[in-house]
Order: sequence, then C-alpha cells, then structure tokens
Amino acid sequence: MAVSENREAYIPYRRTDIIDLCLKDGQLDTADTETFKDFCQILSAFYHFRFHKTLEIIKDNYVVFNPNADVHPLNEPSLDQYDEMEAKVVDAFKHILERANYIPLPESIIQHALGKKSLINLRTQVDFNDFDDVLYYYRGDTEKTIKVKKLFFWKEEKTIDIFERIVLLIKFKGAGYFRAKKPNKNNSEELKFTPGKMYVYFYKNIPKHDVDLLFPNIETSMTWKDRLLFGIPAIGAAIPLILKALPNILLLIAAILLVFNAPSLVNLLNVEQDKLRNVMPILVATLSLAMALGGFAFKQYSNYKSKRIKFQKDITDTLFFKNLANNASVFQMLIDIAEEEECKEIILVYYHLLTSPKPLNPEQLDSRIETWMEEKLGTKINFDIHGPLDNLQDMRGKVFADVKDADAPEVPLLSYDNQGYCHVLPLKDARVVIDWVWDNAFRYNGTPL
Repeated sequence: MAVSENREAYIPYRRTDIIDLCLKDGQLDTADTETFKDFCQILSAFYHFRFHKTLEIIKDNYVVFNPNADVHPLNEPSLDQYDEMEAKVVDAFKHILERANYIPLPESIIQHALGKKSLINLRTQVDFNDFDDVLYYYRGDTEKTIKVKKLFFWKEEKTIDIFERIVLLIKFKGAGYFRAKKPNKNNSEELKFTPGKMYVYFYKNIPKHDVDLLFPNIETSMTWKDRLLFGIPAIGAAIPLILKALPNILLLIAAILLVFNAPSLVNLLNVEQDKLRNVMPILVATLSLAMALGGFAFKQYSNYKSKRIKFQKDITDTLFFKNLANNASVFQMLIDIAEEEECKEIILVYYHLLTSPKPLNPEQLDSRIETWMEEKLGTKINFDIHGPLDNLQDMRGKVFADVKDADAPEVPLLSYDNQGYCHVLPLKDARVVIDWVWDNAFRYNGTPL
C-alpha cells in the first residue's frame, strides 16, 4: 500500500468530476457508459439518504447545546439524558469527520502553538480545564508563502505551515464552574461564550502556530519585545517631565513636611520660605503637577489601549475572513463532504475492479488507484482502501430477471476469493443490486452513516 508522509486520503475533486474521469478513461463501451452513470447516480442517492439519518441524529441531540439555537425542546432533558445527548453529538462528529477523511489534530501541535507566534505577535494562554470536551480535526498540512509587512512599505516573504481546513468542537463546563473559578466577578458579562454550550468552528488556511487563536476562551497579552517597545519610550518621556516638575514636587513635599512640624527636613530641600508661607504657590504647584502627571498617564493609557485594539484587529482579520461555518451549519457542511468522499471512494474502487484485466487484492487495488490518480490528475493521495471495500461488501441485493426469481438470495456487490482477491458483480448486475438496495432504502437506513 503506497503511503507518503505528505499524502492524505482526501480526494480534492468533485464526485461528478471523478465519474466523468472514469467515463473518459476509454475502458467502458457505449452501452456500459450509460449503465455506469445509472449505477453512480443511484449509489449517490442512496448515500445521501443514509447520511441524512446521521444529520437528523445530530440535530435532535445538538439542540440543547447550540448557543445560537432559535428553537427549544418541549421538555428539558434530565442529567442522564443530557450526558447521553452530548455523547451522541460527539460520536457523530468524530464519525462524519473520519468519513470525510479528516485527521485528528495532535495535542502537541496545540501546545506548541501556545508557545510560538506565526503572523500575530502575541502571547496567548488557553485554559483547557474550561472544557468538558474538545476535539480538533484538520485536512491539508501544507506550506504557503505570504508577504508580511515589516517596516513602512517594505514587505518580507515568509513561508509558513498552514492547515487548509481545521474543525473544532468545544463543549464548555457549566456556569457553576465559572462562578467558582472567579467568584468576585460577574462572569456573565466577562465571558465571550455561554457556559454549558457546545461551539463548533470550521476554518480555512489557518497557520499552524496560530491554531490557539481559534479558542473562544483565549487570553492574550503583549510579548516581552512589545512591552519593552512600549515601556522604554514611556520611561524616556517621563524623565524630562519629572525633571521639569521637580521644583513643584519639592515645594509640595516641603509644604507637607512643614505641616508635620519638620523644619530641619524642610531646610534640606532648599525651598524658599516665602513660597511656603504663601498658599497660592503651593496650590499652583499641586495643580501643575497633577495636570502634568495626569496628562502623561492618560497618554500612556491611550497608547496601551490603541495597542490592544490593534492586536484585536489582527486577530479579527486573521479569523473573520477564514471562517467557513459555525455551530449547526458546520455539521451540514461536514455531512456533505463525508457523503462526497464515501461515494468517490466507492466509485473508484468499483470502476478499477471492473476494468482491471486481472484480479486484484486490496493492496494491489490501492496502488492502482493511487497511480491512476497521479497519472490522470497529477494528484498524490493516500487512498483509503478498506472503507469502500467494506461498503461494497455490505451492500447486498437480489439479481433476478422476472417475478419467478423473486426468492433468489441476496448477493453482495463485492466478494473475496480464497486467495484474497476482490471480485465485483458485472455492471448490469451491479446496477440491479444497487437499484434493489435503493428500493429497500428504509430497511438499510436502520444504521446511520
């Protein structure tokens, strides 16, 4: 079985394009071409119907976790039912992502991203204890060259690792946990999410070192470099201000010491006694000092707020235009992707077994499909051979010419001989079987995909 580190099982072409590619391959005669089209059409309809069952299970169980829900269940679930509904959503989420040929994202990549920076120069922190469940899957671990603004109009080319697609499911703990976490704060106003709800995100082209920015409970702060760039100019601006205000500061200190009857210390400050006896210079000094320091503090605070707003804008620009879907709509998109992947894999397996001049075992078939895809489309994939083989073997139907043969036994679309070679039904019989399966779809729909 051909396996490459850079290959993935995902087939980056539409199902209809794969069907056209098979038809243009020249291995089917004119009569078989129409039969093959019919076979693919019924197969696609059948899998669309079966995946609909999975979608309905998700919709029925996700409703209590959906933060954007505009419908409500008639009866609130019990704690046991609540846990069972959560488990069903999570299991279905994993299942459709695996069918869509998405890959679980290792925890190490998330932790690595928290200590690194890619496009946004920020320190980040995510409290994973806030989650009851957290799952992340990706597709397309590739490199991309971008231009990054450095100084003025100068831009630098930078190569970064990205995920072409990334999906997150996050189930937050209940409100009681967050009240206990920060008992003296109003969490309902402070939190950017609703406790106890399940958030699902679907993004494209996310830098590998920025995946931590996808978490809604992320906390950001300046890096040490930015703190120094912010603090050193502030200190530099404060020094001349303090020197300029020093006479007023000394006068104010002397007045305070005089109130506490410490004339010896007043003499050390070398302040004119006439100014101490007159209240106006002291008031003017106090007011001038307050205005100078207050103005400086306000300026620094404004600079700090501007810096934070810039960071928030950078995050928004990074995520907003890369967001594909949120919450319930993510499941709709993933179901469609999974349905397409299942059909493309089955069609490729059936076509190559049908047109192969000699019997093939699973390893030979896998290699044949991968080589064919590379030769025809220049695409290197790590084809998932076992899934479509199992699906073809599980689809069984009756092949009969008239009513007299109605009691004929069911036969599978695919079977194995004693040597482990794969065999599929001839095209006309396969169309009859898949048509029989479609006619009995409710019977086959008992187990969702």
